[in-house]
Amino acid sequence: MRASRLLSLLLLLQTRGRMTATDLAEELEVSVRTVYRDVEALSAAGVPVYADRGPAGGYQLLDGYRTKLNGLTAEEASSLFLAGLPGPAAELGLAEVAANAELKLLAALPPEPRSHAARMRERFLLDVPSWYRGADDAPHLGEVAEAVWERRPIKMTYRRWGKQEVERVLNPYGLVLKGGSWYMVAAPAGGSPRTYRVSRVLTLCTLPGHFDSPAGFDLATFWHEYSKEFRERMYKAEAVVRLAPGMDDLFAYTMGADVGAAALAAAGEPDAEGWRTLTIPIESITHARWLLLRMGAAVEVLGPPELRSLMSEAVAELGKMYG
Repeated sequence: MRASRLLSLLLLLQTRGRMTATDLAEELEVSVRTVYRDVEALSAAGVPVYADRGPAGGYQLLDGYRTKLNGLTAEEASSLFLAGLPGPAAELGLAEVAANAELKLLAALPPEPRSHAARMRERFLLDVPSWYRGADDAPHLGEVAEAVWERRPIKMTYRRWGKQEVERVLNPYGLVLKGGSWYMVAAPAGGSPRTYRVSRVLTLCTLPGHFDSPAGFDLATFWHEYSKEFRERMYKAEAVVRLAPGMDDLFAYTMGADVGAAALAAAGEPDAEGWRTLTIPIESITHARWLLLRMGAAVEVLGPPELRSLMSEAVAELGKMYG
């Protein structure tokens, strides 16, 4: 256990440069006193690590020192190849680079981790887009990625929902791939970050100068909070329905895994005929009508009255069409 921690400490200093004992303790999830002991152990082993005193000080490796030891276990090496996404890499113009990096990593691994990694690549594949939905066509993705990487502001024409076109000058903080679609997290100078679907960018040019991301901004944290708030904003109302027996899988597929599972878990006991009453979040009355009609007679809407009325009207129209 300690050997693994010492290696992690060494690699942290090698990849990040100067770090304080407090920062190292947080990364390694140990006490500051343990960090002191581990640094002494590295020094005793001949690793040229030294401390800078003062408020801006910390531990640092001697300039030019590098270790070729990566310490990857077979499972760790395998996970790196499972994380490889050739499709997104190609979209970013990095397909050849990613392939070369994979070959070099395989060549550098000892026999056992190399064998695990090769099997992982042969037997597992990550396919990001969902069924019956292709990836977005995003012709400006490469330009956006370059601006994100170089921290350059951009000026773009963007098509909002409803096909309204707007012009924006933004600082692009990062890119996120979600369900086969690329999203740019960006903000005007001094403004709050928002998300923009890259496939909706109509024109784009990179502007002179550079920008710095706001202090404390973390792309993963922002996206997690944004996704949570988006779900809360999307479901503005509730509906009450009765679900026929044996239709749990169809209901979960229709409503979405998260919503379906939550509604089913909170449902009461079945009635004498096996039907269960569920409360489900909905985006709107009209959207819920479209969604629930897909289930046919497997579901009955109990409320709200407006939704039940719309369902009744739709069924009557269908009866006329097919009667």
